[in-house]
Amino acid sequence: MPPDRLQNAELKESFSTMKSFPVGTTVSYVCRPGYIGIPGKSLTRTCGEDLQWSPTEQFCTERKCNHPGQLEHGFINVTDLTFGSTATFSCEGGFRLRGTDEISCVIKNKGVDWNRDLPFCERIPCAPPPSIANGRYTEAANYVYQTPVTYTCDDVPKGADPFSLIGPATIFCTYDAHSNGVWSEPPPQCRVIKCDNPKVENGKKKTGFGPSYKYKDSVMFECDPGYFMIGSEVITCGENNTWSPPKPTCESVLESSGFTPNINYGRVIDGQKPSYSVGDFITIECYAGYTLHGEARIQYIGENQWIPGVPTCQLSAYITAIICAIVALVVFLAAFWVYKKFFSQNGKRDSTPCTAEYKICKA
Repeated sequence: MPPDRLQNAELKESFSTMKSFPVGTTVSYVCRPGYIGIPGKSLTRTCGEDLQWSPTEQFCTERKCNHPGQLEHGFINVTDLTFGSTATFSCEGGFRLRGTDEISCVIKNKGVDWNRDLPFCERIPCAPPPSIANGRYTEAANYVYQTPVTYTCDDVPKGADPFSLIGPATIFCTYDAHSNGVWSEPPPQCRVIKCDNPKVENGKKKTGFGPSYKYKDSVMFECDPGYFMIGSEVITCGENNTWSPPKPTCESVLESSGFTPNINYGRVIDGQKPSYSVGDFITIECYAGYTLHGEARIQYIGENQWIPGVPTCQLSAYITAIICAIVALVVFLAAFWVYKKFFSQNGKRDSTPCTAEYKICKA
């Protein structure tokens, strides 16, 4: 019988037309394209006395492509290098693939090689940064991933109010979920910011004296003797031409005194007095097993009022869970006792056995 067809080798042309194969016939093979002979293995087979062709083991193996190498700023996934295998490519964050994302090991020039050139990873580009009114940015030859751009405001004529930079001075080229180049945040604005001259009744400026105030200028206040400050002692000129936080107030320490607030399941641990003057602080903590809801440190502002408000102490979630578990256990044990007491004998109550002498059983 003719030799069976092999996947990795074929009969030499001189044997491919033979019709009869007597016992002892030896045929020669050549490896198919994409395969190469295994060193030490003969490329012949012989018809044996049992009418079977030997040897049966493979004598041609797949050719292998060279490893594609390294992909700068990217990754190569190669599961195998043999004929017919593939290699896939991807890029790290901030880079995108230029070229094919997959190559195959194919027959080429009487051997095997990759069917396409390797791709490369390029930095994701951004569109030019947005221009702003009354300002400019540092220019670059191109704008790609991680390129910074810094904005500055235009100069103004002497005596005119200067422009203030509102927002981030520097933004960066980055990328979105679809690997498109985007700027890290909107550009800043250049605007004239002026805040009014702040004054506090019964108080005065400690720092920050000046005829006018621009963006981010700060002023520090102090109260006159006999007065106590409510609010922040430092305020800053904000982008909306207003002071932030709001100006403080100076209240008289001679106002009516207050008393320690009632705190269920908690206590005052610092600052407690028989009575309080405006501006006094106290610190509160809760008993074990309770959680503080609100600010621990509060300030007296007069008329038995505290800011930001007297906190409360509430049972912690952990303790609540334990109590619920105990209640559930008690209910379960009670139900189990009732079941054993009344239903363990299929709903019948226990009774006193009858004897031959008694015709009536006692309950």
